[in-house]
Amino acid sequence: MPSTSQAIVCTGAGQAEVQNLPTPQVRDGHILVKTKAVALNPTDWKSVDSGEPVGNRIGCDFSGVVEEVGQNVAKPFKKGDRVCGMVFGAGGPESAAFSEYLIAKADLAIKVPENLTFEEAATLGVGIVTVGQSLYQSLKLPFPDSPLTSPVPILIYGGSTATGILGIQFAKLSGLTVITTSSPRNFDYLKSLGADAVYDYHEDIESLARKIKESTNNKLTLAWDCSPTEESARLCAMTMSDSEKAKYSSLLPIDKKILTEYNSLVESEVTLGYSVFGEAFTRRGRTFEAKPEDREFAGRFWELSKDLLADGRIKVANMAVDQGGKGLEGVLKGLDDLKQGRVSGTKLVYTIESS
Repeated sequence: MPSTSQAIVCTGAGQAEVQNLPTPQVRDGHILVKTKAVALNPTDWKSVDSGEPVGNRIGCDFSGVVEEVGQNVAKPFKKGDRVCGMVFGAGGPESAAFSEYLIAKADLAIKVPENLTFEEAATLGVGIVTVGQSLYQSLKLPFPDSPLTSPVPILIYGGSTATGILGIQFAKLSGLTVITTSSPRNFDYLKSLGADAVYDYHEDIESLARKIKESTNNKLTLAWDCSPTEESARLCAMTMSDSEKAKYSSLLPIDKKILTEYNSLVESEVTLGYSVFGEAFTRRGRTFEAKPEDREFAGRFWELSKDLLADGRIKVANMAVDQGGKGLEGVLKGLDDLKQGRVSGTKLVYTIESS
């Protein structure tokens, strides 16, 4: 095990670089992983842009090989196991995915199913956690092993996002009728994943809302916003039933007044993936309390998801591997592509080799 290894570190607001740092040491309840591949999420570039706090490593999604197993781990991992999962990106000077070596909470990692490559497995962490929190904890969908017998509609706004791609598949397995939005170039792809109807989000909001509301006979009571803005929240509220209570779940905080202005029956909730670590955390100057129940749920949902991935019922998102370059230097270029909106319907993945 090398005493030092490379990692991407936030050096200031909007700035990050590859540095040579002490290799993390395994802790109780954790595994030490030699990273093989990482995937990018919007939260990664947003962490860099915020610059808080300087000196933290960044990155959440990973796959790799177990190098060392700590004491009191929740799962029977051993050296050499292929694993993937999510770590707390920008959560400290040792904890992050964009590193040659990383430490991960054992209960929030899984053994990679044999049918998945390291690159495919790296795409799953944030997406699986977010789907579990949003669709099953927040919107209370039935689990895929106990699907609805009479389908009800759900609107997934932002179906071509990496999280939306997973969500479409899970919602279908849970027996729902899935309505989603994307650019027209992604229509066929999303339908191949199970979407029943796909609409162009560029369309005039009044026209689009009317079409969705008519197609659901004013019975839409579930909406999940994977790309939250004031406009997306407004659209979701306008499409939802005006005769039944409805639930809107978002990946970012949205002013509830935006929703109730257009539909007084809509209740809203935001989910934050970082709560799955079961610890208090601070983001953008705001402190969030620990939620042990989120960590416990995430651990169970990972195991359920592993089985669905292994038998091919859940497929990973389309990938662009090593776009702009390999390794950690490639990751830096990918973060800029993601920030500039040059990524749609695909997940940026980078292969990592130890120096």
